Amino acid sequence: MTKSHAACRWSQLLVVYILTLVAGCASLGPQLPLPMTDDTEPDDVALSVRTLGSDGEFELLSSAEVARRLQAACCERPLHILALSSGGASGAFGAGALVGWTSLGTRPEFTVVTGVSAGALIAPLAFLGPSWDERVTAIYTTGLTDGLFQSRGLGALFGSSVYSAEPLRRLIEQYADEPMIEAIAREAARGRLLLVATTDFATGDAVIWDLGSIARYGGKYAKALFQSVLLASASVPGMLPPVILKVRTKGGVREETHVDGGVTLPFFIAPAPTDLPQATAASSQPAAVHLIIDGPLRHIPRRTHANAFSVFNRSVSAGLSHITRTTLEATVAAVHQRGISLDYAAIPASYPLKGDFNFGMDSQRSLFEFAATCAKTERLWVPVHSAGAERATQLPSRPATAQCPAEDAFIEHLAALTN
Repeated sequence: MTKSHAACRWSQLLVVYILTLVAGCASLGPQLPLPMTDDTEPDDVALSVRTLGSDGEFELLSSAEVARRLQAACCERPLHILALSSGGASGAFGAGALVGWTSLGTRPEFTVVTGVSAGALIAPLAFLGPSWDERVTAIYTTGLTDGLFQSRGLGALFGSSVYSAEPLRRLIEQYADEPMIEAIAREAARGRLLLVATTDFATGDAVIWDLGSIARYGGKYAKALFQSVLLASASVPGMLPPVILKVRTKGGVREETHVDGGVTLPFFIAPAPTDLPQATAASSQPAAVHLIIDGPLRHIPRRTHANAFSVFNRSVSAGLSHITRTTLEATVAAVHQRGISLDYAAIPASYPLKGDFNFGMDSQRSLFEFAATCAKTERLWVPVHSAGAERATQLPSRPATAQCPAEDAFIEHLAALTN
C-alpha cells in the first residue's frame, strides 16, 4: 500500500470516526419539556376533547358530554360528521374529494369535522364549506405545497428533525389567517365542532383539540395556538421538529411537546359512535358519518430502491395502511351496531402514488383532480349500511380507466364485513 493510499484510507476512517462522535453527541440533544401531571384530568381520557373556555383555561370533556352538548345545540339539524385521515402528501386526495363533492351538489353542511395530520390541515377549510373551495384548490394545484420538506443539512445531526418546519409553518400562517379563524368562530358559536388530533410526545397519548373554541376565544394567543396545533398535528416525528404548546388549565400553565396525530390515530369519529344517537325506525334524521382516508388500504407489490429514504417511505406506507385498515374495521363494526350510516373513500391501490412525502405540484394536482373527478361522477363513496338496510342504488359499471374508490373491490369488501 502506497503512502497516498494509506493516507486516503486513514482520512476515510477519521471521517467515519468523527461522524460517529457527532451522531453520539447529537443523540443526547436538549431535553424536551415534560409536563407536570394535572390532577384535574380524569384517568380515562379516550376520545375526550380539550376545549378552551372564555376564562382562557382548557377543560377536558368526555365523548359523552360532547355528544350531549352537540345534540342540545344542533337538535334541529341533521347530524353529519366528516372525518379526514392522516396521509402526508396524499392529503390532496381529501381536498379534491371535497371540491368534487361540491360540484356534484350533494355536499352537506357538516356538524362535526375531525382531522388528523394531513386531514387536520384540510379540516378548517372543509368546516367552512364550499365557499372556501377556491382556497383549497389553490393550495393543492398551484405549487404551494412544493418544497414543504426543506432539508436542514448538517443541522439535522444536532436537532430533532431532518427537515425544517418553516415552509409548513408559513403555509399554515398564509391560509389559517385572521379572517378564517373569525369565520370558524362564527360557525362554532352555532354549536358546530372542528376537532383535530395531535400526539403528546411525553405521554404517547392522542390529544383532541376543539379548534372552534380556540377560534372563539380570539386574540393573538388564540391565533398562534390555532396555527401551532395544526402544525403539530402534521409534524411527522424525526422528519419535522416537535411543537411546544403552552396550555393553561386549573392546575396552572404548562408546556407540552406535541407531534403528528397520526402516530396514535389514523382518523377518529367524535363523538365516539357509542355516544351517537341510536338509529331507530322512528328516526327522521339519523346520524351520518363520512370518512375520507388519504391513502390506500392495501399496496400492490412493487420494487423499492435500496436507499434509506425509499425503504423508510415504503415502510411508513405499509404501516399506515395496516393501522388504518384495522381502525376502519373497528369503526365499521361500531357504526353498524348503532345503526348509523357510514360512507367512506380511500385511494385505490391501483392509483400510481409517488410516495407519502412527495409534495411536488404535478403529483399533488394529479391526485387532487383524480379525487375531484371521482366525486363529481358519483364514484367516490363506498357505503356501509346499517343492519337490515339495502342499497338504494347500484354501483355504476366499472370502466377500463383507473378505478375510483367505489369501483375498487378491496375497498368495497371492507364495507361488507359486518353485513
